[in-house]
Amino acid sequence: MAEITKTSEWRSLEKHFEKIKNSHMKEMFEDDPNRFENNHILFDDFLFDFSKNRITEETKKLLLSLAKAADLENWRDHLFSGEKINFTENRAALHIALRNRSNRAIELDGKDVMPLVNDELTKIKKVSNEVRNGEWQGYTGKKITSIVNIGIGGSDLGPAMVCKALKPYGLKDISPHFVSNVDAADLSKVLEKCDPETTLFIIASKTFSTQETMTNAFSARDWFLSKAQKDEFVKHHFVAISANTKAVTDFGIHPENIFTLWDWVGGRYSMWSSIGLSIAIYIGMENFEGFLAGAHDADNHFTSSPLEENIPVMMALIGIWYINFFGFNTLAILPYDQCLARLPAYLQQADMESNGKFIGRDNKRVCQQTGPILWGEAGTNGQHAFYQLLHQGTQIVPSDFIMPVHSNYQLEGDKNNHHQILQANFIAQTQSLMMGKSVIDVQDEMRNDIKNNKDLRKLVSHRIFEGNRPSNSIIFNSLTPRALGKLVAMYEHKIFVQGVIWNINSFDQWGVEYGKQIAKLVLPELASNQSTKAFDSSTNNLINYIKNNT
Repeated sequence: MAEITKTSEWRSLEKHFEKIKNSHMKEMFEDDPNRFENNHILFDDFLFDFSKNRITEETKKLLLSLAKAADLENWRDHLFSGEKINFTENRAALHIALRNRSNRAIELDGKDVMPLVNDELTKIKKVSNEVRNGEWQGYTGKKITSIVNIGIGGSDLGPAMVCKALKPYGLKDISPHFVSNVDAADLSKVLEKCDPETTLFIIASKTFSTQETMTNAFSARDWFLSKAQKDEFVKHHFVAISANTKAVTDFGIHPENIFTLWDWVGGRYSMWSSIGLSIAIYIGMENFEGFLAGAHDADNHFTSSPLEENIPVMMALIGIWYINFFGFNTLAILPYDQCLARLPAYLQQADMESNGKFIGRDNKRVCQQTGPILWGEAGTNGQHAFYQLLHQGTQIVPSDFIMPVHSNYQLEGDKNNHHQILQANFIAQTQSLMMGKSVIDVQDEMRNDIKNNKDLRKLVSHRIFEGNRPSNSIIFNSLTPRALGKLVAMYEHKIFVQGVIWNINSFDQWGVEYGKQIAKLVLPELASNQSTKAFDSSTNNLINYIKNNT
């Protein structure tokens, strides 16, 4: 494929950008009473409102033409057909098979992978049911009351985010915990809450060699054996999710307690697999299957809806518009539901690990910006932290506002209307970011005060809001397992679409590995009694300073 920036579609967008770059959304709404009607998509109970963006009908038409020029529809077919589109690792990206609730055949190298997926789901169901109903017991015969998932990256962020989000569906007799950081504080703080007799550890590592995960896993085993004393008891308290059976059994985990993770499942897409065991134990298999079904709903929407009525596609194209034409290189994820507090961190990995690349599929340096810097915080907390910059900062930050209509939590006799206040803030923020506040508005607001104090005129400029700050709004009925699955899968597909347009491989992550390689060289230098001279002067002195002060 020709470089996307050299296509006629890209050049048309550049010309169009010059025409409308200074247009204000406030005027767009004034000029078009039907702007919302023409700029939203309703899918099941999901409302995606993209009317508060700096786009026109012409913008949409040109962006959709760009998607077609990038051969998006064919790339979408490649993804869902099991082709090895992760060419740097010679792997398919078949996370969509893990939630294929229609059970249609999905082939890899000529073989249907669905029997493998279904067998693993059966095993997840069996173990999760046994733990939940007390049939799975610890070495002293006590019921499991704590689940400790030890992983990192996708093996941690996904399950941790989902278990927090779906806590109302969780079993009250079981507490899920998640350990990822090699910092001993992370594991120590979790173990303080656990009893060796009633704790089940889930070691989640595809290779069973990830340094952070295995360091924590061995320490957890030491902690357990300090009380249990006998190695044979490990089988009652440790399970593994891995592709490395030998390493798992060498660790001491019984073969029956090993769950499979295939190489066609990327880490940041793995919670749909057996990595979701902690989720299934906590919220139950029926709800876990609902979570998978929601993602499958989003898969069907992505593959069957016309591009202009396709939520992930329109999310992606609007992002392309801001990153590559306006130069707005960040994206704020702002969930107005405290249960979704971990969603920004989860999507941060999903997006930045996928599309943070400067080499394209053609092995050439990409000729445009790729991947936004993604961050965020739950509302309304963020309003009292960084929204000042969103409203009046010199950087413009496109934002995704996310909210369920109904909360899973209700205070008894809630006379103070917590959820309505939350909803009011959600709507107000998107409106004020778009509208702004003019000099005249501020003067009218301050008129009486200014009459009485001429010095107050100096404050007018400080109270002006330019507005024209873009946002998407995503609203759905309630935060159910199915709704969460749908939401996450939509973002996955949005990320994929952007990767296609930028002509990059969204499914490898070589940048994750490089720092780990250097860490393996640094570690023996830290352990040495002598000063190091193995690296550059800064690195040498940092190592020596730490050793001299240890």
